Formats: sequence, C-alpha cells, structure tokens
Amino acid sequence: MGEGRGGGGEETQPFRHPTRGRIHRDTLITFTFDGTEYQGYEGDTLASALLANGVIQTGTSIKLGRPRGIFSAGAEEPNAVIQIEAPFPEPMLPATTVELYDGLVATSLPGQGRLATDPDPARYDAVHTHCDLLVVGAGPAGLAAAEAAARSGARVILADDQPEPGGSLLGTGEHLDWATETTARLDAAPDVHVLRRTTVFGYYDDNHLLAVERRTNHLGAQAPENVSRERVWRIRARRVVLATGAHERSLAFADNDRPGVMLAASARTYVNKYAVLPGRHAVVFTTNDSAYAAALDLAAAGVAIEAVVDTRTEPGEWATRARQAGIEVLTGHAVTATEGDPRLTSVTVAPYGQSVAHREFAADLLLVSGGWNPVAHLFSQAGGKLRYDEELGTFLPDTCRQAVEVAGGASGVFDLVRVLAQGAAAGARAIEAEGYTPGEVQLPRAAPPPQTPPMRVFTVPGREGAPRFVDLQRDVTVDDLARATGAGMRSVEHTKRYTTAGTANDQGKTSGVLASGVVAELLGVDISALGTTTFRPPYTPVSFAALAGRDRGALLDPIRTTALHGWHVAHGALFENVGQWKRPWYYPQDGEDMETAVLRECAAAREGVAFMDASTLGKIDVQGPDAGVFLDLLYTNMMSTLKVGMIRYGVMCRPDGMVFDDGTVIRLEQDRYLVTTTTGNAAAVLDWMEEWLQTEWPELRVHCVSVTEQWATVALVGPRSREVLGSLAPRLAVANEDFPFMAWRETTVAGIDARVCRISFSGELAYEINVSPWEALALWEALYEAGAPYGITPYGTEAMHVLRAEKGYPIVGQDTDGTVTPQDLGMSWVVSKKKRDFIGKRSHARAGTARADRKHLVGLLPEDPGTFLPEGTHLVAVSVLPAPPVPMLGHVTSSYRSAALGRTFALALVKGGRDRIGERLYAPVGDRLVPVTVASPVLYDPEGARRDG
Repeated sequence: MGEGRGGGGEETQPFRHPTRGRIHRDTLITFTFDGTEYQGYEGDTLASALLANGVIQTGTSIKLGRPRGIFSAGAEEPNAVIQIEAPFPEPMLPATTVELYDGLVATSLPGQGRLATDPDPARYDAVHTHCDLLVVGAGPAGLAAAEAAARSGARVILADDQPEPGGSLLGTGEHLDWATETTARLDAAPDVHVLRRTTVFGYYDDNHLLAVERRTNHLGAQAPENVSRERVWRIRARRVVLATGAHERSLAFADNDRPGVMLAASARTYVNKYAVLPGRHAVVFTTNDSAYAAALDLAAAGVAIEAVVDTRTEPGEWATRARQAGIEVLTGHAVTATEGDPRLTSVTVAPYGQSVAHREFAADLLLVSGGWNPVAHLFSQAGGKLRYDEELGTFLPDTCRQAVEVAGGASGVFDLVRVLAQGAAAGARAIEAEGYTPGEVQLPRAAPPPQTPPMRVFTVPGREGAPRFVDLQRDVTVDDLARATGAGMRSVEHTKRYTTAGTANDQGKTSGVLASGVVAELLGVDISALGTTTFRPPYTPVSFAALAGRDRGALLDPIRTTALHGWHVAHGALFENVGQWKRPWYYPQDGEDMETAVLRECAAAREGVAFMDASTLGKIDVQGPDAGVFLDLLYTNMMSTLKVGMIRYGVMCRPDGMVFDDGTVIRLEQDRYLVTTTTGNAAAVLDWMEEWLQTEWPELRVHCVSVTEQWATVALVGPRSREVLGSLAPRLAVANEDFPFMAWRETTVAGIDARVCRISFSGELAYEINVSPWEALALWEALYEAGAPYGITPYGTEAMHVLRAEKGYPIVGQDTDGTVTPQDLGMSWVVSKKKRDFIGKRSHARAGTARADRKHLVGLLPEDPGTFLPEGTHLVAVSVLPAPPVPMLGHVTSSYRSAALGRTFALALVKGGRDRIGERLYAPVGDRLVPVTVASPVLYDPEGARRDG
C-alpha cells in the first residue's frame, strides 16, 4: 500500500470500495495534504479520504519522532492530529473529525500546532436554551431515548457530534433504515431540536451543560459570511440521558505504534461508513468478541484477513463464524512484534505468555481490540462515581448526584437489543419524572449476538527492548510507567503527571484506562482499587474563538464613553483607556507633541482656569438608617460624624491593612451618602460593599447602588475658576466663607440644576460640577464660553496626573501595589485612632506595618532637572553597581515634567523613604546611574495656600 498520490476521480483512490459506504459519490472534492493534491467525496473525513488515497501516515510523534498513522475513526484519535492551513489556519485537529470540503489544505504535525498570525475573519456566537430532556449522543440508545420523549410535549434536545445521526449503526451498517426514519420523525417533532455536528463538552452543576456546534467548518470557502463558524450552546436541562457510547481500547504490545495499527471497530467504520479499505492484508488481535464482526465485514469487502489472534483459549461462537468464513483463528495467542518502516509490513504471533512457536504474517493492517471503555467523561464531570465491572473488564457509571441517566454503550451494554430497550426506557423515565407521558417507540427487530466473556489484558510480553506504547500522543510506554512506580508513585494521578500519560489534547481517551491497567499490573494491585484519573472538561478541545464568541476585538470589553465624548473627539482629544472608559488623554493643538500639550494644559490650571471631564469617577449612592455605621466600618476614618452638606476624603483598606481604594464621601442627607471611587475600581468597590453587607453585616439596614452614569461631572480648576462659576451661578455664594473647601451646594449653573462640590485634586481652587448627563454638553459649552476671557483650557488625564503628583496626591494602583498602607503614603491622619473597628484596623497594629524600613511614598528630584526617570525604574544607594544581586531600595511609581516646577520630578516608593529626605540615591537608566535627591512628596505649594484661591 503506497503512501499516496495525486490525481482525480475514483480511479486515483485505490483503496475506495466501489459500492459500500454513505459518502456522496456525485460530489467530488479536491484537497491538499502535505503539499500533495488528492480527491475525496462529500461525506468523507480528512482521515477517510487520506486512507482512500493510500495515505495512512499523518505525522510523527511529539517526543520520539516515530512515524504515526491513523489509529481510529472518531474523537478518540491520538495520532492523526493535523494542522489546517486554508482557508484559515486551525491547529491540532484530529483528521478523523475534520469533514472534507473543497479547497481544504492541511499538513501533518510533529505533535505541536501553530496558531494563526492574522485575525480570524469568522464569526462565533453563543446561545442559551432550556429543555426538559437533553439526550447526548444520537446512536441507537440516544435515538430511542429521544423518540420516547418526542411525542410527549416535552422540550427535547438531541445532540450528537456527527453530521448524521446513527452513531455506531453507521459503522456497523446495521438498521440504518430505522435510524433514518427515527431521525426524520424527530426532525418533524415540534418540541424536539436535533443538534448535528454538536459536541457536548462540559457538564456542570444543576444540569448545566455546554456544547459546541460546528456550523460551517465542513463548508470551507463556501460558508456563508453571515453564519458563524462555531456556536456554543449553554443548555440548562431538567433531565439528561447520556448515550455517549464507548471507545475501543488498545493493548500495549511491542512496537504497537506503527502506521497500519488501528482499532478494529474503527476499521469496520471506514469500510461501512466511508467505503474505505484501510489495508489489503490484515491481522486481527483481540481479547473479546467485537473484533470478529470487524474481521468479517473487512473480509466481505475484499480485505484478506490473514488471521484472528485471540488471547482467549475458548472464544466461542464468533470464532466459529470466522472459521466458517475461511479465516484462521489462533486462540490463546498474542501479537509479540511488528515490523515495517514506516508502515506495517508484518506481524509476529506467539502463544499468549510464551516466547516459542512464533509465526509471522505479512500484513499492512493490524486491527486491535483490547475491550471497551464506556465514554463516562460527562458522567464524571457531573459528579458521578465509577465502579469497576470484573466481567466486562472496564469502569462503568455508578451513582450521580444530578438528574442524569446513562444508556447504551456508555453504561456497559453492547448488544443492540438491550441498547435499544435501555435507551427507550431511560428517555421514558426522564419524561415521566417531569410529568409527561412518553410516546410509543418504534424499535427495529434485532437478534442479540452470542457473547463470550472478554479476557482482561493490558500488556503483552514481546521482543526485548521494543517499546510498548500506552499513550500514543504523549509517547508514554510501559517502561515509562514502570519508572514512575519504581520512583514511588502509587496513584494513577501521580503516574499521569510523572509520565504525562493522558495529558494531551485527546485527554487519554484510548490510553487512560489502559494506563490504569498497566500501573495496576506493575504494582500488583487490582485495577478496581486503583481507579482512573479525573475526567475534566472539555471532553474534546474547544477553540478559544468559540469560547470567546463575539466577545473579542471591540466587543471583548464594553467601551464606555461619557456624555461629552463627542465634544472631545471634535476638539482633537487623544484618548486613553481607563478601565472600560475612554478618557481624554490630552488635547494637542497644531504642531504640539504630548509633552508640549500637557505643559500648556497644566499651566492653564495653575495660572488661569482649566476644566476636565471627570464623569468616569465611580459614584455609589449609599442609603439607609445604618449607612453611617457601614461607612465607618469600610473607611479608615470616621464618616458618621460628617455633617450634611459637607465632604470628607477617605481611604478603604483590605483586611491586611493595605490600601484598596480612595475617594470622597458626600453626606447628602442624614441617612444618605454619595461615595466616589477611582474610575477603574468603581465596580470592585461596589462588589466589596455588597460582599461585606451580605456575608458579614447582614443586619445593617443599608442599600448601595451605582449612580456613576446618572451624573456627569466637570472639574473646573484654577485661580480664575471662582469667577467663571460665579458668572454662571448667580444664586450661588462662591466666597470662601460662604462656600468652604470640602462643602457642596445645590444650585443652578447656566440654568441647569447642579450639585457643586468644592473638591480639588490639583491643589488649586477647584469645583466639581455634577449634572444630569443629558445636560452635560450644555454645561460644558457654557463653561467654555464663560471662561473664554480667562483663556479656559480643556485638560486631560495626563495633565491631571501631573497636577496631582506635584501635590503628592497618590493614585491607587499606580503609586500603590497592594503592599502599601495609608501610613506608607504619609497619610496617618486618615487612619482613625478613635474608631473601635474598621476593615484593616487589626493589621495596622502588627509590628510589620510599623517597621522603619517599610517603603514610603516620597518625591524624587533628578540632579539634572531635564533628566526624565522612566516609571518602574529601581533605586539603589551606591554610585557604582556591585556584582549582582544589587540591593534595591524601591522604585519610581510616577514620573513627569512639570511646568510649575520648571523641571522633571517623580514619586517613588522607597525603603524608609521619609527618613531619607535630602539623601542622594541613584536610578539606573539605560547604561548610566542618574543621581536623584529624595524629597517630600509635596513639591508644589506645600503650605496649601492656593487651595482657596
């Protein structure tokens, strides 16, 4: 069997059976694999089309670089993991699950994929839905369960990962008319939704399941632009029936990884579903009856079955059937070696457990069946427990805390008569539990085949030195597991991590139970006591794009703009992202760079009048009889003593005493306050408030609500700000004695109802004017016009940062890093010594928070007033750097050029900083050490004389 060739038509698909299969032979598809062009048919997978063209090797293994071939026909595939290159790159996809489409370009992988370098142009979306019954798996059990519920009036969802319902029947070729007719009835039922190409990958509490539907992957370039490529289904089901089937298990024998070694039932599927002969001469190696059906089907399709090798000494009636068909059956035998480079060419067989009487068969295909593992992944994710069944030699679902039943192969039932009956009964019970009457189920007549107990075998002795692979995708061998147990590992969870068995993107579907069996043999314990590793979602890999859905690009995070955003845009503002908000950064005029514009804006605020949009500050309305008590517990200083009409600055700390947020508290009424927060922390502070109210102080009569977007705020700043405000608010007494600092007044400004606060974040005379967002533009334009004689200037966040830094006002999150207390910031005055308790109080009493070498917020003045210190620059005490490690004293948190100071300056967190004022330190900038002088953080107007104008 060759390694493939290009060409057109069925005559160039030498391993395509002329009549079998469910492919659409009237639709020829051209695709490319590893640079060679091939053809297949609609209904093929990439794997089946490659096999039809004689290609079985699809890559090399990740660790050892050994050639690997197609091993299975479904999602359990560990070997044939490929990269799609066109029409859009997608990495690490099993070729067995990629539906063939025209123009598909794929390449083999050495175990690792490549992400796309360009943005994905496709759409992805998500939907939420509810149902009375979710049936997972549209095989015989799932179809029977869904039909039992279909005519009851209940809402039913049937989800299956294949494009065509039928499950294992499609691979066996049995009762396909019944599957087609049942599917048609389900499609026609008004309350039934059949989800094709949909993999349920996660099972969570309260019967919440996640599924991903492949909507256009199989269409390639023909996919409609307005249809999403994948859709995530978030399903809440009252009841669930898991009819997920079973995966065939391999065996660990010598050189069991050669291309041409394949699971027996998968080879049967390729013949019956895809009309593909995976080889010409096959040996079948089995421990159970199921592989005989595969041998008979392949023989009927023209594959020469050289022998069936059965580890059992008395396999029963299936062996008789095989012999009657002219197939040699070697009972009590096992495969002990394989040959071939890269593809299988021969198989060596010997009596099981012996090293004599070898026989060699020429073969390009070795079909293996070591038993069956029920697909219990979703059941385990739901919290279900597994039990080991000695007769079947596998783990079966046992009990679960959720409303779920398991039917068919997933429950360890494999003969069709029992599968159908069990599925119908499970669907009926689920619907009856919800008060519905199940409908009549039309089941095909089927005779149960004779069954002989399987033989529990995991490892097979073989040629000395030959690797016996347990996990094909991770290159884990029996010897690797032996080293793990030899190192003291006794748990399969530990051996998994020691060897990486079961950690690849196939999640150990073919290797998990096999690994448990091997470890049990190595430790001399029963596998039932050892158990399996944990099944975690997702069941199959899910693309990040599908999980993100439409939440990417501009939709990744909501973009919030203020009521004045349009004005800022029209006047040339550049913006920066602050949390979710777009805030004006600075307003460059013709020819200005950022530095020039910011210096101009700062000068206007210090010398004349300037205004900025401060609407993004968080605003939380706190109401209730216990509002004052609540705020006293949240803030380090007292808020309950604040008088109505006044404002107080406050700091919140975490329980560890570190600064969490800061802002102002405005007392509006006796039982009502307005709390302001930093822009980026607004949601976190509200969440913080609710957490403490609901978990620690539920007895407090307090309600909190965000009003951030109910108020637009304009900060009017500068020595001429009083004159501008006074001209627009004739009813407001604006003199200091009438309107003192940290007071607020209700009035009208430019005829607009407003709440005006005397608050300053710049150290200058300043007001914050709060109005309805609907009136924000009218207020802003009125201020712009009234301030024009004084040269009023809009300023952005960068100028705001410079102004506040000149005054030593810290910004939480920039000048703090989660390890800073109010005392470190030089704000001991804001920490009450009278209050009995507040969040963080106990931590402030710890010796560690009073150490003299804690980092303090200080100012830094570079010796060269033109030298700029990059934020994050470390500080050292020496003028020549010693050999590493170099003791670091702190780092720069904020750094700016100041128009008022006429120089550069910085704020920094420095060990024992307040005791170092006047001391010279050094800042490594590039390849030089810049000398700096430690100064007070308040570098401008330290007396505060400018605050009152």
